[in-house]
Amino acid sequence: MWFIPYDRNLKEFSRQLRNNSTAGEIALWKKLRAGSIRGYTFNRQKPLDRYIVDFYCKPLNLVIEIDGGYHFEPEQIIKDKERQAILQLKGLHFLRFTEEQVISDIETVLKEIEDFIIGIDGRGK
Repeated sequence: MWFIPYDRNLKEFSRQLRNNSTAGEIALWKKLRAGSIRGYTFNRQKPLDRYIVDFYCKPLNLVIEIDGGYHFEPEQIIKDKERQAILQLKGLHFLRFTEEQVISDIETVLKEIEDFIIGIDGRGK
């Protein structure tokens, strides 16, 4: 498995983000931690390249992003698309959910994540 280098200056900021997670991030983390989806483990607020992603599963090259309020501002939408395109060029897959989706319908979110994993790894562990 290959390694995606990251800007070491992001390490402390990623720690701060973990300590100040949104309600949606906390709810999803409770479901993703400890390999509870098909045995895969995730990191949260993971530095990759010059960015920090909400959740990352290295064996699947899967990034999961939870988009809250500021992600819907026009300037941020452009930045998010650019960031995602750069990371996809490095072989990463993306799933995006809104904060509202995660809070109000986490079971559907989990089903979509599981379906995506099965699509990548038919065995699904």
